[in-house]
Amino acid sequence: MFLKKIKSGQSGILTYGITPPKSETRSERIAEIAGKTIARLIDLDLDALIVYDVQDESARTCEERPFPFLKALDPFMFASTYLQDLDLPKIIYRPAGKFSKEELSDWLGNLHRHNFYPVFVGIPAPDFPVKTSLPEAYQLWSRHEKTSVVGAVTIPERHEVLKDEDKRILDKVSCGVSYFISQCVFDVAYAKQVIEDLNCTCKKENVKFPTVIFTLTACGSLKTLNFMEWLGIHIPAELKGDFKNAENMLEKSVSVCLSIATELAVFCAERSIPFGFNVESVAIRKDEIEASIHMVNKIAEMLSEKGIRKMEPVLSVSDKNH
Repeated sequence: MFLKKIKSGQSGILTYGITPPKSETRSERIAEIAGKTIARLIDLDLDALIVYDVQDESARTCEERPFPFLKALDPFMFASTYLQDLDLPKIIYRPAGKFSKEELSDWLGNLHRHNFYPVFVGIPAPDFPVKTSLPEAYQLWSRHEKTSVVGAVTIPERHEVLKDEDKRILDKVSCGVSYFISQCVFDVAYAKQVIEDLNCTCKKENVKFPTVIFTLTACGSLKTLNFMEWLGIHIPAELKGDFKNAENMLEKSVSVCLSIATELAVFCAERSIPFGFNVESVAIRKDEIEASIHMVNKIAEMLSEKGIRKMEPVLSVSDKNH
């Protein structure tokens, strides 16, 4: 159970991240997409499904966006209306600053009634007018803290530049955040440095280490690679060269992601740090979606072999109804 695992600081959490369909999608097509999503995920050994909030981050950088921005459906609406047959806890992203306290309070109440869990993220651009600050959003959530958990995002690339991600994390921990989901990891050294520095700071300040869930995603094309870099994901030059020269970039990226997962699992386990993995699948190409399912299964196997995660028998829909 996701809630229990986070509250107890249990390692080996495994989640799957998706984006909602585009907002102009017809309802029949949305239902079809949801049905396919449920069919793909229902037999996987997952703890939760993450549904991202898609924001236009074009104002964050002067570089041209590789893909045009297309507005997506509200993630809570999509999850609550179309994914209710998927018997998994849902984690819903929301940029707190875009909403008033009243709007956020109502949203949190709706989430709680559905047994969904919030992850508050920042605003899409530095000059975006903030209606509710993150500390205020966490304060609104606190009325649900006995029966819920709230998450936040951590960005290893930011720590490489500003050297303060450990302090940012602990500021959010002091507001009630108990788990953090990383930006996609392709530079394992960056991810390790955040963990190392956070571990030192937690020990120094006698604070319980929060759960860190590392995001991994397959990359099947040069355009996707460029988009990842546009989003601020650091891909080491040597690895980028390997991707570009690979006979099959998708297979190469899956192999790299699985190696990163193993390396981070060992690194965190040696330090008794609670961790997990989030396999992100935001592509529409069938081979990239299938690669993400393969990654979930291989990571679950790896965690089981290391004694970190107990493989649970997956119940069919009919079993769950009895």
